[in-house]
Amino acid sequence: MTTPLAYLNGRFLPFTEAALPLHDAGFVSGATIVDNARTFRHKLFRWPDHLARFRRDCAACFVPLNATDEYLTATAEELVAHNAALLPPNGELQLVTFATPGPLGFYSGEVNNGPPTIGMVTYPLPFARYRRFFTEGAALAVAGTQSSDPDDLLPPRIKHRSRLFWHIADKTLNDPTSRYYSPGAVPVVLDRVGTADTAIACVLAVVDDTVIYPLPDRVQDSISAKVVADLCATIGLKHRTESLDFRQICGPNEGNRKSAIALDPSELLLAGTGFCVAGVRRFACSEHVRDYPRPGPVFSRLLTAWSDLVGVDIAKQFTG
Repeated sequence: MTTPLAYLNGRFLPFTEAALPLHDAGFVSGATIVDNARTFRHKLFRWPDHLARFRRDCAACFVPLNATDEYLTATAEELVAHNAALLPPNGELQLVTFATPGPLGFYSGEVNNGPPTIGMVTYPLPFARYRRFFTEGAALAVAGTQSSDPDDLLPPRIKHRSRLFWHIADKTLNDPTSRYYSPGAVPVVLDRVGTADTAIACVLAVVDDTVIYPLPDRVQDSISAKVVADLCATIGLKHRTESLDFRQICGPNEGNRKSAIALDPSELLLAGTGFCVAGVRRFACSEHVRDYPRPGPVFSRLLTAWSDLVGVDIAKQFTG
């Protein structure tokens, strides 16, 4: 077959024919757990980590996942092998795996709900979307706050499909009437203690030549941040997890300085599945702006180490 395939509820079918019923809980209630992995040379990268996180999040959110890890792995590999064969030279894929509780019976007059929905789709890795991260560096801008605490009914570490507040954050940055107006920047949302997160990547800070990660229960669980930690250990970079109050970058009177380390980073980094690691050139918070040199030395070492790990020149993938 010369068309991309998707996987849905036990069978492969053309991507254009894959659809959920309108009474599926993933649509009606936004009850969808999701994972996003990528390939290098058409092989899934850190798939066991992605699968473990996906299964953990399904369990935490009462979304049934009856398929075994072996079945899901074989399905993912078969789907990737088929769709990768349709890519242009040097193309790569991103694999999205999702699960929902399935159809809600009362919408169709049924007594019972379900069965649960499980699906996988791929799309070509959008090199153009992230190209500027490697040619000029990433620009970040605070778009507002979201009360996200580890004890929330839906903890911030869970990777789910609802992205409404990220949609609002993006529109806020691109609204000329907003005090956060910063068109084209990656939206950053802060929680009540100043922890920063984005929809596409984990924000890391370099302080005193040490790579610092946010506390894992305050942001979305990041496989890419775990890769950075592994690379730091491999190449001899200091690294640790610490509370980071990004309000301190926003101005001298912002944030509670007693609740976090004095945040004066020499570099800011993004770690995300699609692009791996990127250097930040600018961090904006309302009228306060901090510029950072790029490429920073820590970013350069990590990018080289990641490229060596996967046997691919990552920057070249995006800059061509």
